[in-house]
Order: sequence, then structure tokens, then C-alpha cells
Amino acid sequence: MNGNLRLLADTLARAKRENRAALITYMTAGFPTVDDGIAATQAMLNSGADIVEIGLPHSDPVLDGPVIQAADDIALRAGVRIADVIRTVREAYQATGKPILVMSYWNPIDRYGPERFGSELAEAGGAGCILPDLPVEESALWRETAARHGLATVFVAAPSTTDERLRELTTAGTGFVYAASLMGVTGTRDAAGTSADALVRRIRATTDLPVCVGIGISDAAQAARTARFADGVIVASVLVKAVLDAPDAAAGTAIVAELTAELSRATRRHAQPSW
Repeated sequence: MNGNLRLLADTLARAKRENRAALITYMTAGFPTVDDGIAATQAMLNSGADIVEIGLPHSDPVLDGPVIQAADDIALRAGVRIADVIRTVREAYQATGKPILVMSYWNPIDRYGPERFGSELAEAGGAGCILPDLPVEESALWRETAARHGLATVFVAAPSTTDERLRELTTAGTGFVYAASLMGVTGTRDAAGTSADALVRRIRATTDLPVCVGIGISDAAQAARTARFADGVIVASVLVKAVLDAPDAAAGTAIVAELTAELSRATRRHAQPSW
């Protein structure tokens, strides 16, 4: 293990030693502008996020709900490019020294060139990629590239994933396993999925990799419940929605920082809830 893949592993291990789940947050690159997206990302990392996912905007984000779709649309209409995604990773990493992952569909990376993308991401200080639509059996080229550049390859497991498929995912993946707390697209929910605990147990039966849970975690209470059994808590849409709903980018960044701090407190298993 080398490079920022080691940083990712060390970050998750440190959270475990501190009796808490790591907090993993998300922001779409180039949203609402490239500079404002970088500011929001740095605010999250400075307010308690251990790891950040940077979303690579896509014109057909089939696994994302309306909030992230809206952010993608804003970024793409403004002309965001992969170079802007890499810049976002670089500046966030240089400012905080924390692990930054790219969340992307496979098609943009394939068109850009996996070697080119992997090389640039590693040079920028990125820790790896979450690739929700890349089948394991078609991932060899990317996984070889990622390994060469010290990047994690994170696969997504759903409650419907069979035990056999889980073994394939966890054997091929690195960094951690992304456990989807419920079926369906990303988005805020009134309650997180009840099947997440069982899915985490099934994943742990196949691997020693940390298991981080996302999709549908929208507030501190849900984050605290998830932190009881997961190694990491992933929060995305509620943070993007805060920026969408804010009167201006500066206000959005401030709200995101407040939400992140609240979520970070909730992931500490020994702490008393504050809600």
C-alpha cells in the first residue's frame, strides 16, 4: 500500500481507534462554480469531515436522485471539465491533507482515458475512486491503473447483492466497501434504510476492509444510528441541497460547515445525542 491509499486506510483506522465512525461527505465538482465548490469542500474537511467524495458531474447520473442531478446540471451548464474535478481534488487536499475520493460513473473516465485520469488524480493527491456502475468483471483495466498509482477502487454493495457477489466485490475492491443503506437512488430520506445493519454484517463476513454506509442518511440522528455498526457514515444529498437552497454561495458554504460539524459530533459513539 502506498500514496494516499495509505492515508485513506490510516484515516479509517484512526476513527476506529477513537471509537467513532469516520464521516465521509460529498460535493459535486464545479457546483455552484468551481471556486465555490472548492470552498464548500474545504469547509467540510475543516468542520469534521474525515474524507470527502468529489462528484464528477455526468449528464445521465442514473443512480443519483434529483438533488445531485440538479447540481450536476448546474456544473455541466457552466462548462465544468475533468480538469476542474482534478483541480478541486488538488486544492482540497493541499489545504487539508485529508483523503479525497472521486465519485464517478465509468463512461467519463473511460472516454478521458483511465491511465490519464488515474495519473492526474494521483498527482493531485487523490486517494481513489468510487465507481458505482463499473462491474467487477469489467474493472481489471481500472484496478491495474489504480494499483499502479496508489489509488483505492471502492465498489458499491446493495441490500440485494448476493453473498457470492459480495465476495467478488470485496476481493476486487480496496480502501473500503460502500454499503448502500437502501435500494434506489441517492437523496434525503425521513429514515435511513433498516437493512443496512444486516448488509454490513454480510460484507464483514467476506472481508477485513472497512464498511462505510451511505444513501439516505440525512441528519445527525440517522448518522448516529448508522455509526453504531458502520466504520464510516456517508452523507451527500443533504449537503448539496444546502448549497442549492442557500441564497448565495457564501451562505451555502457556511451552512455546509455547520451541518458537517453536527454530523461529525453524531458519529462519536460515546457521545450523548444533542438532538
